[in-house]
Amino acid sequence: MGSRRATFSHVDAAGTARMVDVSGKRATRRRAVAEAVVRVGRDVAEAIRTNSVAKGPVFETARIAGIQAAKRTGDLIPLCHPLPVEHVAVDLELRGEEVRIRAEAAVTGKTGVEMEALTAAAVAALTVYDMCKALSKAIEIRNVRLLEKSGGKSGHWMREH
Repeated sequence: MGSRRATFSHVDAAGTARMVDVSGKRATRRRAVAEAVVRVGRDVAEAIRTNSVAKGPVFETARIAGIQAAKRTGDLIPLCHPLPVEHVAVDLELRGEEVRIRAEAAVTGKTGVEMEALTAAAVAALTVYDMCKALSKAIEIRNVRLLEKSGGKSGHWMREH
């Protein structure tokens, strides 16, 4: 059985990290949707529901943090291309003892916008934690994942639930 070495787009032949050259690619409309789930527990959920978290409005603060994070993804992820993000939406919903976060990002560009959507969801989740940590240290961030992407050479992809 022969040895087969995997090829990674962010590593050159010598094993050096590099940014992928997208200069020859055509710009297309690209969109990605990601989610995160924050398990907050009964007491924290009630505080969020009644808007009685001491630090202020949890959902609005997390929404703004997620949007800001999406716009700064290229600064946070070392080999990620900085993208002129054209749209970011972060929606939060309290379901029982969980905060469900859905982040959508879109751009017309030469590379995908998945990292921006994932970063928005993750930072919104971290912000929910930060806003509520005085009420509970048992808060858990779960399931930060891509739900859907479209555009570019690979076309449309959707997670099967």
